Amino acid sequence: MQLVIRAQGLTKSFRGTQAVAGIDLTVAPGERVALLGPNGAGKTTTLLMLLGVISPDSGTVALLGQQLPKHRSEAMERVGFAAGYLPLPSRMKVREVLRLFGELYGVDDIDARIDAGLERFGIDHLADAKADELSSGQRTLVGIVKSVMHHPALLVLDEPTASLDPDVALRVRTGLRQISEDEGTALLVTSHDMLEVERLCDRVVFVAKGTVVADGVVDTIVAEHGHESLEEMFIHLASEHRATERRR
Repeated sequence: MQLVIRAQGLTKSFRGTQAVAGIDLTVAPGERVALLGPNGAGKTTTLLMLLGVISPDSGTVALLGQQLPKHRSEAMERVGFAAGYLPLPSRMKVREVLRLFGELYGVDDIDARIDAGLERFGIDHLADAKADELSSGQRTLVGIVKSVMHHPALLVLDEPTASLDPDVALRVRTGLRQISEDEGTALLVTSHDMLEVERLCDRVVFVAKGTVVADGVVDTIVAEHGHESLEEMFIHLASEHRATERRR
């Protein structure tokens, strides 16, 4: 089985400060993995290295079987990315935006893919709306549809439901789980909402002080670390991180 992500021994320092201190991580096809950690713990730096945006000082990353950074372009053709803060072309209609990205990715039968994506996430009524007429939540939904137009093998989601009402967030989680199960798409999610993580992901990876401190099924790692919930565990790690920072 070819792993979607295989990272070994990743390290990264900025101006003499070590942000990542030796991280190993694998993600298999169809897995739904949350990459968690308090601000400043090395999570974002790790994510950027996994996607080839920055290069590690040491260690290796293979993304969809392609070694980074040399083969990043080939790998990224099979990766989707969605986040609520990403803008859309303001004067274009939703269908026009999606068609543009479909053409860029060489998607076959673009209109059918657009219709299917809009229907899956319950926004087919917005097909002819202009992007600047959408609410922040609606823009997030369009961004998710855009990110899965090309059947990605890996979908990276940064706070995917942060700006959404609870009923819309449920629709997004349901749609993402269906994509993962039906198409074998792996999800890599970053979020500060632990309830969201529990509802969407089947595995969590905690990063703290630049290393992986927990990796596994939610109930198992929470119990192993002596906590009652994922949220309690996150708060504990964040408190430890702040205490470490104050001592420096």
